[in-house]
Amino acid sequence: MSARVGEGLALECLDVSKHFGGVKAVNGATVSVERGAIVSLIGPNGAGKTTLFNTITGMYPVTDGRIVFHDPGGAAHTITNRRPDKITRLGIARTFQNIRLFKAMSVLDNVKIGLHPRTKCGVVDAVFPFPWRMREEREITDACLEYLAFVGLAGHEADEAGSLAYGEQRALEIARALATHPSLLLLDEPAAGLNPTETATLMALIRKIRSRGITVLLIEHDMRLVMEISEHIYVLDHGEIICEGGPEKVRCDPQVIEAYLGQDITQTEQSDAEH
Repeated sequence: MSARVGEGLALECLDVSKHFGGVKAVNGATVSVERGAIVSLIGPNGAGKTTLFNTITGMYPVTDGRIVFHDPGGAAHTITNRRPDKITRLGIARTFQNIRLFKAMSVLDNVKIGLHPRTKCGVVDAVFPFPWRMREEREITDACLEYLAFVGLAGHEADEAGSLAYGEQRALEIARALATHPSLLLLDEPAAGLNPTETATLMALIRKIRSRGITVLLIEHDMRLVMEISEHIYVLDHGEIICEGGPEKVRCDPQVIEAYLGQDITQTEQSDAEH
């Protein structure tokens, strides 16, 4: 059954700070993500959005604060400063602002990498053609093909990842993240570089992901996308949360408008739609 908004929390960032020397990239940020929701984290370039993602996924240790992940069973896990692989195994996956694919490998093999933490066979099993190893390999391939079909890449499994169109590479990175079996998916600027048609396809995909019970937290500059698909929005500026709420509240907040260089977000949406 798909998770619905209001069924409890998926993630809590409690007064999280990340300082680099005297630079306060994130400074006392508190973010709560409801299970089953699509939540956006927005703000100007350099506001600390990706840094906050990096603390959630264990890529950066926090300077202060606490991060708690709530799994689908309701168990709370303090993941502050845990290793990225352990956080992934708990059920958190992410994509990156700059696409990080193994471009010389096949599309299928890129997705298989996402399934690696869930495989059971060891080194010895991989050397010899044991029946259980062969069976697991078939199951992995079938699962990966399903993920590729889910993101719209059916029929591309044998292609070299680097040969895909830019929008398709974005979709492949999402497929690889989904292969880790997350209950919480973090998307870092998934619409960056996409044309309006590709962005519309991405919005439909994000909604499809949520319909499978996966909570989505995304960073995005495309205000049309953010306002259309988000249930809740956090605005980060100079490392601090300056506003949070539904799209209508955030759209009209004076601090948010000022953070976007004095431009009304409605105007930004219109500009995004025109380009």
